[in-house]
Amino acid sequence: MLAPTYFGNVELGTVPAEETEKLVGRVIESTLYDVTNDFSHQYLKMYFQITDIDGKTARTMFKGHEYSRDYLRSLVRRRTTKVEGLFNVATKDGYKFQVTVCAFTLSRIKTSQEHTTRNVMKKIVMEKAAALEMNQFAQEIVLGKIASDIYNEAKKIAPLRHVGVRKSKLIMQAAPLQIQKTG
Repeated sequence: MLAPTYFGNVELGTVPAEETEKLVGRVIESTLYDVTNDFSHQYLKMYFQITDIDGKTARTMFKGHEYSRDYLRSLVRRRTTKVEGLFNVATKDGYKFQVTVCAFTLSRIKTSQEHTTRNVMKKIVMEKAAALEMNQFAQEIVLGKIASDIYNEAKKIAPLRHVGVRKSKLIMQAAPLQIQKTG
């Protein structure tokens, strides 16, 4: 089983099945560490859906990701604020994602600062999704580019300790282009 081309066609492992046709549609869990071989990425669980079979090779597409529970628990501290934002976005090529962004502050912040931080999150995630295609958007979510953009903008509002895209989920795939017959 291979990761999608935008994650380097890395082999993700083997999947048992009676017949190869039964594999299509199955969702496989992996970690970012399996894709990048960087141990610091061990906390990020990724989901890939098998789209087609080519001989004994299964091709996949990005289905979503999330922080592992123990990593998320390690980020929570007393006397700090956790700001979360849940956004439904559409990429340039028509894929729809549900994205959860979280930010952890160094100390407690006012509600108005929370709202402003959440608005910054929404603005950046919406702009990135509208400007990028699905494969670029998936890379920026997983590899932390969007999180660093949010951090650099939101740190002007309140002192932040961590910002990350905690979870993403592919809600709807783009409809295949249909060729119209002229006659």
